Amino acid sequence: MNKSEIRKKLLKIRKQKSSINSNISHQSILKVLKKKKIKGKIFGGYYPYNYEVDVLQIIEKLEKEKYKISLPKIKNNLFMDFYSWSTNNPLVINKYGIPEPVSNKIVYPDILLVPLVAFDKKLNRIGYGGGFYDRYLKKLKRIKKIITIGLAYSFQEVKKIPINDYDIKLDFIITEKKN
Repeated sequence: MNKSEIRKKLLKIRKQKSSINSNISHQSILKVLKKKKIKGKIFGGYYPYNYEVDVLQIIEKLEKEKYKISLPKIKNNLFMDFYSWSTNNPLVINKYGIPEPVSNKIVYPDILLVPLVAFDKKLNRIGYGGGFYDRYLKKLKRIKKIITIGLAYSFQEVKKIPINDYDIKLDFIITEKKN
């Protein structure tokens, strides 16, 4: 299957299974950071959309543990940046229907939580096909060292993701099942 076919199939399955209430614990993320001795303090999150893994509780708990939080804002040129955000701050809806921070303070996350549609054991991912995260990661990796953690349901795993030169692998993928 090509990326488009995988994306279509997995989005349909994810929607069908949306009523399954399986969460990923923020402790799973902290365990990965501790195990790998990652000391970053700025988390890049995302606002869950289209039945993605809901990270809002994770973000809330990370913020209580004194991590700084940021969320993406999509720009007109199909790029995005991350902006400082707190769970107490308002959000505005962008043209894609996704809530974004009101803040104009760009930050560069140390750890980036990445939504995905499908993934494989080699840490490749498929998103929605716009390339926003691949472009952002390419830019950010020129600025600083960053850790990427994909969040997914275990049923989103496929045998093999077809990859291109511009696709960027994730460092970790955490699912609701024990990793």
